[in-house]
Amino acid sequence: MKSLLYILLPTLFLFNCKDQNISLYVGTSSEGESKGIYKVEFNSETGEITNPILAAEAKSPTFIAFSPDKTFIYAVGEGNAESGVSSFKLNNDGTLNYINSVSSNGKGPCHISVNENGTKAVVSNYGGGSVSIYDINADGSLSKASQVFDHNKGEKPARAHSAQFHKNDLFVADLGNNAVYHYALENDSYMLKSDAIVTMAGNPGPRHFAVTKDDKFMYVINEYGGSITSIEKTDSGYKQIDFDATLDENYKGQISCADIHLSEDERFLYGSNRGENSIALFSRDTKTGKITRIENTPVEGNWPRNFTLDPTGNFVLVANRRSNNISVFKRNQETGKLSFLNSIELPNPTCLLF
Repeated sequence: MKSLLYILLPTLFLFNCKDQNISLYVGTSSEGESKGIYKVEFNSETGEITNPILAAEAKSPTFIAFSPDKTFIYAVGEGNAESGVSSFKLNNDGTLNYINSVSSNGKGPCHISVNENGTKAVVSNYGGGSVSIYDINADGSLSKASQVFDHNKGEKPARAHSAQFHKNDLFVADLGNNAVYHYALENDSYMLKSDAIVTMAGNPGPRHFAVTKDDKFMYVINEYGGSITSIEKTDSGYKQIDFDATLDENYKGQISCADIHLSEDERFLYGSNRGENSIALFSRDTKTGKITRIENTPVEGNWPRNFTLDPTGNFVLVANRRSNNISVFKRNQETGKLSFLNSIELPNPTCLLF
């Protein structure tokens, strides 16, 4: 019996480790050795990243998004057939099969998201200052854009940087126009309700944003301003309720904020600072929506364009584009604080998708 246990225990350990592994897909920029979308295995118990493979060849798939059922992945960049936006189907082994590509209808597509029922996708074109909406077919393929919104309206170019669906609303952060746009769904088409839900003083450059589950609060990270604008939804529209710096008060270098995420319990907010190369941690008052910066944690890399919390909420992973690595941090769910665990090399990571 004793010898049998010696045989079984290692086997059971291997099965447990395998059960704890979660697939993580990585969008990249086609610089250096990057060849497309990669897949790695993330251990949700140990925080280790292993088994990196090329899931699909693609040129500069800098931002990627899942369908709600995680059957398909959508990517901006240059696809196999046409520059712009591509769709892929997940195989059982974790690799991706290319489905089709359509035009993004603007230069420099940099962000894509999918609505909650998986019927529409929206792409932000940074270079062209436009936003394109696509119908998603049953086979996961993308139709040509059903709507294209051009945000250019003066001498200063628009810079649409991210867009998200929320129920029947669509919000777009436009860095060039220093505004968050609001579109509403009417008869299966989106109509402009406001080209600035709040007035943003100066030139902060809204880039990405996070919205609470009840849609009451929105947090916008500003690329140029090194700041977060906190916004509350009211009966008559939206109002700014808070404005906070993302940088350490002693930092004097380049400012270029990137990504922002709420914790699952919405008690904490995180933002990435390129230049300072840090993740800023904020505590959040869940009643008033106001935030307070607690600390900034070095990312153990250079140029943290994107980061994510893992599904357990116990880890934060950071894509450091210029240092070609993904850093893993253990997250204390009570305090929100991060402690560095490990890092894995991967060419030019720009987007992390669980």
